[in-house]
Amino acid sequence: MVARIKSGKSIRGLLNYNENKVSAGAAQLIMASLFGTELENLKFSDKLNRFQHLTELNDRVKTNSVHIMLNFDESEKPATLRMQQIAAAYMDKIGFGDQPYLVYNHNDAAHAHIHIVTTNIEADGNRISLHNIGKTLSEPARKELELEFGLVKADGKAINKANRIKPISIEKAVYGKTPTKRAITNVVSAVVSQYKFTSLPEFNAVLKQFNVVADRGKEDSLMFEKKGLIYSVLDEKGNKIGIPFKASSLNNKPTLKNLEARFAQNEEKRKPFKEDLKSNIEKAFRNYKGITKGTFVKELQKQNIVALFRQNEQGITYGVTFIDNYNKTVFNGSDLGKAYTAKGLNERFSNVDQPKATYLSNAPKTEYLKSDEPTEQYLQPSAFDKLLNNLMGKGGDGSAPLVTRKKKKKQEQGKGL
Repeated sequence: MVARIKSGKSIRGLLNYNENKVSAGAAQLIMASLFGTELENLKFSDKLNRFQHLTELNDRVKTNSVHIMLNFDESEKPATLRMQQIAAAYMDKIGFGDQPYLVYNHNDAAHAHIHIVTTNIEADGNRISLHNIGKTLSEPARKELELEFGLVKADGKAINKANRIKPISIEKAVYGKTPTKRAITNVVSAVVSQYKFTSLPEFNAVLKQFNVVADRGKEDSLMFEKKGLIYSVLDEKGNKIGIPFKASSLNNKPTLKNLEARFAQNEEKRKPFKEDLKSNIEKAFRNYKGITKGTFVKELQKQNIVALFRQNEQGITYGVTFIDNYNKTVFNGSDLGKAYTAKGLNERFSNVDQPKATYLSNAPKTEYLKSDEPTEQYLQPSAFDKLLNNLMGKGGDGSAPLVTRKKKKKQEQGKGL
């Protein structure tokens, strides 16, 4: 099981998100703890007033809404009663057992998952601290519940699947205004909350993986001058299709003004992942005496990294952007250093691939250029047939030759004894 906790400042917005899912037939309310009535008798106003009564007890606390997601493995299909039991046990373990909360069973993904809505303001007006709650309380609780309920343990692969954003279905996007708007909202909200980007082009680089684009209009247009922003669905060729929607009309208001407020924050948040990205880029070069640009791109895709080379109208490459879909970060090559700019990389590329012998010795000769997943996974988002959301996993690091040398060293030391 994968658990995820998000805090916010609008309990109404959180309720609206889940209630809209219910109205669309994509979710159902399965539990209402400490609401004093049966589920079928609960109105939206009853749910909102219950939470607002508590939040008004301490108006100094602005972050007062809590959104919890519990994701089950794709092989698990827990019954409603089982989900209720797991939700109640989880809330007890993280210190929210005495808080009112609502549990929604969402059916908009291939894997079973529930959303829990609550507040961190207690009946006496005190605030439940959310600082580091994921690491100190949620993770131990998750592991205990996996054992208590016999759930599939969350390894790297399971976390990665649970964290994937579901791309918009292009065929469905052509029809029906409401489903398209909801689909765009889901993608944009997930990208904004998960990825660390520092400019609109970087933001769009991520969005386009999921068939969405944010557009300011032409530079001489009134929309551009007023800093307007609209979101559209893209087809397989990158062309806009269907009805565009104003940023202000989407949930969470992903307007240019609000995005720009995140750019500076993300500049700091992505710093810890800079060296990791550079290391993974070097790993692609390290396995080859000579590597072509195409093979370089494929090697990075094995590590869930996308390299997007930008060309002008004359076909000259002038820039490169790296999307690290594991660490959820976006960097231009110039942000990483001269060696990782388009010019620096082109100087390192060869006309033909020359894999190192040690690299070939660890895999069949016909397999060394193949990825565990389709190479177009992130460049062509329609290849995703699994689902949304957000936690992370990572594969091996391809360093088997080092392990071999360590074993040999131990054997030599044993002989010396």
